[in-house]
Amino acid sequence: MIDDAIRVLAGDCTVITEADDRAEYRGRVTTLVKPDNTVLVHDADGYQPVAWLTRADSVSSDRADGFTLVAKKGTRTLRLAAHDRDGFAHYPTSAAGTPVGECPDCGGALVRSSGVHCVGCGDSYGVPTDATVRDDQCHCDCGLPRMRVERGLAFNVCLDRDCESLDAAVREAFDREWDCPEPNCDGALRVLRRGGLIAGCEHYPDCDTGFAMPAGVVNGECACGLPTFETGTGTRCLDTACERILEGASEADAASDD
Repeated sequence: MIDDAIRVLAGDCTVITEADDRAEYRGRVTTLVKPDNTVLVHDADGYQPVAWLTRADSVSSDRADGFTLVAKKGTRTLRLAAHDRDGFAHYPTSAAGTPVGECPDCGGALVRSSGVHCVGCGDSYGVPTDATVRDDQCHCDCGLPRMRVERGLAFNVCLDRDCESLDAAVREAFDREWDCPEPNCDGALRVLRRGGLIAGCEHYPDCDTGFAMPAGVVNGECACGLPTFETGTGTRCLDTACERILEGASEADAASDD
């Protein structure tokens, strides 16, 4: 379900802003209160609000005798009082994004913003920022699009991680594939999720060596023994702090990630 809503207040209003100084306006305006408590007061001129408060700490309103609204953020206050009310309503809202498919549950549009969500029913799916959402659908019955993600190899998996797990695919390909580079450790690197996907030593916490899995494909081996990855910014070692020359790469490629 979509719980977020934009509140809309319209009418002949007095608008007062108080911060380092005080300003007062009056006119027939339309005020928007967004789900994150951003308040925008629009008049007839141009695209810029005549008054606004971004992500207020608190917003309170009262519809008695027209309507009033008070928004506060730190030492800043925005007050609005209607002398003649034209409207007071709220409408469902969501983040706007690029269309990437159709929701199999409700037929609404799937769009990509910070992740992928349905404009109709609000179903949402976490998507890595570097992922490409594909046109083809998942092979199972879920009906969702697939995404392409590079984590050592290029993986094509379902948007729904409960349907087809990116973690499991990366783990199958690279779990224990590389040795821990610590001189006194005989462990292997496991594929783990700690915030993001990492290659971390199996002897944790005795050995806390770990490296974030980069967005790229393995294309060789670094002089330190760890793999190198071809990424959007060039070739780099799994260990971002590694300063050795990469085997099969130029010095310029090795320095491109500095």
